[in-house]
Amino acid sequence: MPQIQYDRDEAVQYAKRWALSRNPAYAAFDQLGGDSTNFVSQCVFAGSGVMNFTPDMGWFYQSMQQRSAPWSGVPYLYQFLTENNGLGPYGENLPLFQTQPGDVIQLSFDGERFTQSLLVTAVDGQPAPDTIHAATHNEDVEDKTLSDYNYKSFRLIHIEGVRR
Repeated sequence: MPQIQYDRDEAVQYAKRWALSRNPAYAAFDQLGGDSTNFVSQCVFAGSGVMNFTPDMGWFYQSMQQRSAPWSGVPYLYQFLTENNGLGPYGENLPLFQTQPGDVIQLSFDGERFTQSLLVTAVDGQPAPDTIHAATHNEDVEDKTLSDYNYKSFRLIHIEGVRR
């Protein structure tokens, strides 16, 4: 299966374009538990250009009724990106100091369940909570540092590439 580079710049540009509004090409999940993972999936798709239409655990969006759980569900996106051996983007759970723009960070506010996805938009110097900037939906933000969130734990999903 051919592999291509993940376009981090495209993912970040998309995040900055749509962080404070909604792309009308996608349904909003604000009233269905939150829109953060839907938004982050849109960003990752902008940087990858490839969806995975595998039934059940693929990663795709065609409409509100035709989408996969990983497109909009925090734990399912993590599972897809870190276990994907098929088409589409794939990544690895890495330490925070390896964060790059275009990566995904997921937050747990209770220390047990991860419930928020963020798209890293910038890293000022050495990656650390006060130098990593991210965009997300729910509380719509374009450039909030990781240290500005009141989380108990986080996980980084470093996007390594894309299979076509």
